[in-house]
Amino acid sequence: MLTAFTAGLLLITVSELGDKTFFIAVILAMHHSRRLVFIGVTAALAAMTILSVLFGQAASLLPKVYIHYAEIVLFLAFGIKLLYDASKMSAACDTEVMEEAEAAVKKADLELPKQKTSLAIIIEAFVLTFMAEWGDRTQIATIALAAGNNPIGVTIGAILGHAICAAIAVIGGKMIAGRISERQLTLIGGCLFLVFGVLAAIEGV
Repeated sequence: MLTAFTAGLLLITVSELGDKTFFIAVILAMHHSRRLVFIGVTAALAAMTILSVLFGQAASLLPKVYIHYAEIVLFLAFGIKLLYDASKMSAACDTEVMEEAEAAVKKADLELPKQKTSLAIIIEAFVLTFMAEWGDRTQIATIALAAGNNPIGVTIGAILGHAICAAIAVIGGKMIAGRISERQLTLIGGCLFLVFGVLAAIEGV
């Protein structure tokens, strides 16, 4: 359980910082109550985590040998892809992610009344975050972790990782956002995926 918790916490924290959902939280917190934005964002990420763990548990019903090799291949493939992505990234990549997040928030604001209630702000943060997170690498990583590790440990670790990133985004996101290099975080994330892929291979020996 401790291994699953640590894996979930490390992978999610590194992968989520500087991600589109991170910038969505930053932008929303600049216009609305930080507390309400944090509640909405964290609730969405927790819901996505639980859903991903359930997918992972469903996959765990397959023969163990298939799950084991699929986990190794998935982690190694993600690691290689992230390292490749990092090698192709420039400083403009961070700006692109920020602009995508801004566009998503502006679109949501146009569809909602100008005078928003507390519930409306929470719902906006929840929906924007949930939609941005769907199909993201952190979701797939959570599914892979839950398929081969303790589901409770993965769930707690991943939710805590998401909550830490959400807190950083809403408290000091604007100041931190300009100093976060997506290239460096992608590089670290790629290395982490490779490490977990190797560890999964060693455990099966």
